[in-house]
Amino acid sequence: MEERNEVEPRRSKRTKTSKTFGPDFLTFMLEDEPQSFKEAMSMPEAPLWKEAVNSEIESILQNHTWELVDLPPGCKPLGYKWIFKRKIKADGSIDKYKARLVVKELQTKEGVDYFDTYSPVTRITSIRMLIAIAALYNLEIHQMDVKTAFLNGELDEEIYMEQPEGFIVPGKEKKVRRLVKSLYGLKQAPKQWHEKFDNAMMSNGFRINECDKCVYVKNTTSGYVIVCLYVDDMVIMGSNNDIIKATKRMLNSKFDMKDLGVADVILGIKITRTSDGFVLSQTHYIKKVLEKFGRYDDSPVKTPIDVNLHLTKNKGNGISQLEYSQIIGSLMYIMNCTRPDIAYSISKLSRYTSNPGEDHWKAIVRVLRYLKYTLNYGVHYTRYPAVLEGYSDANWISDTNDTKSTSGYVFTLGGAAVSWKSSKQTCIARSTMESEFIALDKAGEEAEWLRHFLEDMPMWTKPVPPICIHCDSQSAIGRAQSYMYNGKSRHIRRRHNTVRQLLSNGIISIDYIKSKDNIADPLTKGLSGERVNCSSRGMGLKPII
Repeated sequence: MEERNEVEPRRSKRTKTSKTFGPDFLTFMLEDEPQSFKEAMSMPEAPLWKEAVNSEIESILQNHTWELVDLPPGCKPLGYKWIFKRKIKADGSIDKYKARLVVKELQTKEGVDYFDTYSPVTRITSIRMLIAIAALYNLEIHQMDVKTAFLNGELDEEIYMEQPEGFIVPGKEKKVRRLVKSLYGLKQAPKQWHEKFDNAMMSNGFRINECDKCVYVKNTTSGYVIVCLYVDDMVIMGSNNDIIKATKRMLNSKFDMKDLGVADVILGIKITRTSDGFVLSQTHYIKKVLEKFGRYDDSPVKTPIDVNLHLTKNKGNGISQLEYSQIIGSLMYIMNCTRPDIAYSISKLSRYTSNPGEDHWKAIVRVLRYLKYTLNYGVHYTRYPAVLEGYSDANWISDTNDTKSTSGYVFTLGGAAVSWKSSKQTCIARSTMESEFIALDKAGEEAEWLRHFLEDMPMWTKPVPPICIHCDSQSAIGRAQSYMYNGKSRHIRRRHNTVRQLLSNGIISIDYIKSKDNIADPLTKGLSGERVNCSSRGMGLKPII
């Protein structure tokens, strides 16, 4: 690995303001875990952490990840860090203690130490679609975990790292580890792992879903099986247990796998099987969030947003910006996974993360109080209806301080929401019709993706019929069905062409629905408790029995 002489880039002289939200902004959790090898070995749980460390090193050695060598002249070894984590079960108890050896890659250079780092990750929408399909066809959902997934990738570059603390070879202290295979922390590790998994699946008769590169499908005379990969976690669905078992045997022959049996928790989301389908819920996580931020004892409320509270940019000093950011991060995770009913609130509140004021705090605390009221809610997927349909809505500049409207859409399958979005529109609408049309265009884009996703499902009837999008604006529907657009707005003309194309190609159809029956309504504005409850039921959100 040669050193390169490069011109030092010009540095800005402006004072840089830290934007970090703290180490737990991404993990959003909960117990205090050791931050170093030394700290872990000095805790009362030291034997458990030691066992986790030994297991990690054993996996590295079994994979022939490195070899002990002298450091070549002119090379500098990479540092390392031990990451410790308590894995939590759905009921809040500790599942296991996990240690991960991670490379510190601050010194690496693109084009020398790595070339390509991109690796796809499945959409959470894909996981919900597959669970809805499993409910419709009464399929079993199993789960497997790849032990030390990133150790499976092959490296093309020469990379050296220091010997890890606790495992320095006596008498060879000055030697270093040359990485033969990927290690956690390397920028190219995710891509290398995904390429190896891709090759293993395709060589065993699987084909990749064109819409989601992490969904694999295999159709045989004895049945079909679907595998969905999220980094090192995978969901396996099949038409019968034999084909699921055969897939597990194949994966075990290729990688060091852990069979978790029938799926219970995926990405922190609890999967519960019912008599007529599946329920996705995050009750335990929501409870932990409420406890962490001291809001578990607050009185509950029936709506996530106060319709009388109008939020504006805070021009004074920010109030507890770090904590506000952490709450927003936690709520985004909840909203993205299982709670479309808080999508509008989170979309709105996240705009004020950099400098929250008193009103913003009132609004975010109200969302937490609403989550307490709906603590045991889950998304219920059932065996009916086996039709994918959408709902689109917009709210045209509801606040005098806004210049842009809000779009919202929801798509349901098996009686519950599989995809949803609430967002500020990217262009200015001059009328209610234009704002509704912009929302319809966004919903049409998602409908096209969902339809193509279903086309690659072996059990789904072909051809997939047009996806009906329900809209409560007759003027927007009339504009969409018209062959010509003679308005002045170029951005509406472009969207008109897109929607017309989707209609003429049989990708979507558009149908009128009354506003009171439009379940996308709460994704664009605050509603009364009765309307919130009604739309939540329409999205399949209800208490877990």
